[in-house]
Amino acid sequence: MPDLLISDARIVDGSGRRPFWGSVVVTGDRIEGIIRSGAAEHPPAARTVEAGGRVLAPGFIDSHSHSDVMPFIEPSMDSALRQGITTVVAGNCGGSGAPGVGRSEAAALSGVQPETLPPWSSFLEYLDLMEEARPAINVTSLVGHGTIRGNVLGPERRPPDASEAAAMQHQLEEALDAGAVGLSTGLVYAPGMYATTDEVVELARTMAERGGIYASHIRAEGELLWDAVDEAIEIGTRASVPSHISHLKLETEFVWGRAQELLHRFEAARAAGADVSADQYPYTAYETGLSSFLPPWAPVADLKTILADPAEHDRLKRSVLEGDPGWQSSVRGVGWENVTAVGNQARGPIGLSIAELAEREGLDPFESAMQLIADDPETIIIGHAMQEPDVESILAEPDVMVGTDGLAISPAGPLGRFGVHPRYYGTFPRILGRYVRERNVLSLETAIRKMTSVAADRFGLVGRGRIEEGAFADIVLLDAERVSDGGTFAHPHRFPTGIDLVVVNGGVAFDGTVRSGFGRVLRRS
Repeated sequence: MPDLLISDARIVDGSGRRPFWGSVVVTGDRIEGIIRSGAAEHPPAARTVEAGGRVLAPGFIDSHSHSDVMPFIEPSMDSALRQGITTVVAGNCGGSGAPGVGRSEAAALSGVQPETLPPWSSFLEYLDLMEEARPAINVTSLVGHGTIRGNVLGPERRPPDASEAAAMQHQLEEALDAGAVGLSTGLVYAPGMYATTDEVVELARTMAERGGIYASHIRAEGELLWDAVDEAIEIGTRASVPSHISHLKLETEFVWGRAQELLHRFEAARAAGADVSADQYPYTAYETGLSSFLPPWAPVADLKTILADPAEHDRLKRSVLEGDPGWQSSVRGVGWENVTAVGNQARGPIGLSIAELAEREGLDPFESAMQLIADDPETIIIGHAMQEPDVESILAEPDVMVGTDGLAISPAGPLGRFGVHPRYYGTFPRILGRYVRERNVLSLETAIRKMTSVAADRFGLVGRGRIEEGAFADIVLLDAERVSDGGTFAHPHRFPTGIDLVVVNGGVAFDGTVRSGFGRVLRRS
């Protein structure tokens, strides 16, 4: 007898084809069969869910997640599961939970102390322990270039020598052999920003024979966007590996309105033989650490010394406000009034723009920002730096994947007291509600394909991302007329509506009640 029958559904199978009416039969962790309406009798099953015409789709794949250690902290992974996500791709922006220093860095990002996590050092140990944690959803991971570089060179701002480059290559090889799906860089963050293009190319070449994708938080997303995109494409081409640009966007007034030019750049690169892709979150604001506003020559460890020297203080202020050659200011073209300090561990929640905070403190905004970093280098900010028409133009591109760029959390967890970005809770429902149903930016079947099979194919997640016979039973049942994101920037910790059932590897992980334990660690095959 089948374990689960979902009957009378409007099936959007992830292929991009038009929906059709039918029922899905699940046995064990697989889709045993698909019965089109009127084609055959439904078999009896241990559990039957009447869809009543609601949409049945493959489970959503979060192509850009930072949930590297969330299975150890909140294995229910609520904010992901409840929006229909059945798989997250972690290890992005140059930082991964392993090897080495990745454990402590991922813990800090997740709001916990490293000693609360189980001990590991290698990527293999990390993945094995994550499997034992029995998360609610599937997790796969890239390995971070910044993590590897930090293990070998620490915070040093120089190229690796031959032995250090070999050590970095060895750590990448070990991670790939353990199951990492590729290499990520965060070229706006230390220590990734200290790497030259040649350094990244040489490391990425390790994947040419083993397989794997190169994913990058590129060096700039505003004034210097074009050079940064070109660098990511160049790295993939020279290393003979697929390249992927994370959270594609146009930040600051210097590039607003140029989305079509950006998309044409991708088209031209592909026409020239490049294998390049991208993902996106559907919001006009980003979230990051305030320390990323510091130029490469001013690491956090030296900040107090720099600020104490009048000449260096003035140099840093000019850099932060105006940028340096080859390095983009995050303030120029946006303004402090559009940068909100979410909070930090020293001060707790803040929820004011840097401009508002500075006025309250009687300081220049630059001084307020530097004090926040000095109090806690992990200070989180939200920058309202994009425009809606550009977001919609990128979203309409059929092959741009979807990523939350967030963590799978809950309001009761360690990050629940902070004003996180609403994308943690609402990315996928927001696309289906706002951009499919309300604004008709793209069709339902195109949106579902972007959320499922495109990402599964790109990251090598075999048997995922489609409703078809023999596929893993990662499934989401949703009400297309009701699905909507619930969170806002003022009140982000709100679950979406319209996601009624989530099945992970054949197990009902959410039907109004969250159940952990059905997820798996997906290792590169």
